[in-house]
Formats: sequence, structure tokens, C-alpha cells
Amino acid sequence: MELFLIRHAHAVDEEEIPGRPLSDQGRKQVRRLAKFFAANGVLRPAEIWHSSLLRSGETARLLARGLGLGVPLIEMPGLEPEDQPAVTVRRLKGLSEAVAIVGHEPHLGALASLLAGGRAAKPLFVVRKVAVIALEGSGTRWRVRWHFSPELLA
Repeated sequence: MELFLIRHAHAVDEEEIPGRPLSDQGRKQVRRLAKFFAANGVLRPAEIWHSSLLRSGETARLLARGLGLGVPLIEMPGLEPEDQPAVTVRRLKGLSEAVAIVGHEPHLGALASLLAGGRAAKPLFVVRKVAVIALEGSGTRWRVRWHFSPELLA
């Protein structure tokens, strides 16, 4: 199974707008990310999970639209910044189709570290800006296939 971990794009500050929607910069980041992956066809999940936080849902919707995907967008409990990654690992067991998770730090880094390194206490990965980590595996055997950040684009 393929798993794509995607940190939400840039959001406005809480003081500016409570709820923290995506900023103009964040919407541009997602469009750029989607354009890149639409051209190469590497990011094709069967469904996209996102947290209940506005910036995560907005990133998921814009990404699905930009990729031309008519896949389910699912608001999934347990994907907030401080949630335990083991809950998400249990949800992944038994799935066979590719899933994208749009979420937050430190949860995403801890999730990637738990899947690829077997521990989440001291994350091996920290995703500070919008980026994608692609993993492949199932159960307790996962490996990182690639990592991408829009900053790598010319």
C-alpha cells in the first residue's frame, strides 16, 4: 500500500483570523504542488484523509481539485497536531489502496517515524512546510519511497 503524508500549506496566524484558514501563499503552494504531481501522475490516492482543522481540509480540497481527483475527502479523527500516531497506524491496517493524509506537525513527523523507524517518541522526520512524504508498506513494515517539497521546483 502507498501512503502519502502531506503537511497542510501555509495558514494565516490565529491572531489574524481564528481558525487559521490558508493564506494566499498557502493556496499558491497547493496549486504548485498539484500542478507538479498532476504532470507526473505519482500522487494518485484512492482517498484523502484530513484533520478537522480548517487549513488541513482546505489543503486537501485544493489538492484533490488540482490533481483532477474525484476521490473521497474524509475528515478523520486523530489527525490533529498532538494526537497519537498509533491511532492512525491502526486505521491503516488492512487497507490496500493508496491513501493521502493531510495533517499537521508534530503528528505527521511522529507518524512517519513510527511507520518507518518503529518509534514516535523522538521523530526522525519533521515536516515544517507543505511537503509530501511517500511511504510504502503495511502492518509494521514501511519504508520511505521519496520526499518532496515545492521549494525544490524552479
